[in-house]
Amino acid sequence: MSWDRKFAAPIPVPKGAPLVWLRDAGIYITRLPKDQHDAKPWQTAMDCLLLVADNGGPIDFADIAMRQALNPKGEPVYRPHGTDTKWCNTRKLVSDR
Repeated sequence: MSWDRKFAAPIPVPKGAPLVWLRDAGIYITRLPKDQHDAKPWQTAMDCLLLVADNGGPIDFADIAMRQALNPKGEPVYRPHGTDTKWCNTRKLVSDR
């Protein structure tokens, strides 16, 4: 396959020209600082780029992975079962009285 495939819509980046081709995205990732390059979202994005470029996979996977790496949501907060007070019911059932 080829690295010369276009994304459906250009992917905006914080600094520089938007990413239009798979090759642009690959070059962008390789030029990141090492600590950022080794982060899980960027490794996932590179895996998806390689899947699309080498094996002809769906380009949407690479598009989604790049956008998620560029716009991280943060770490999810997990709470043990029963600690969420929003849905805590303080009333007792008739059978529990």
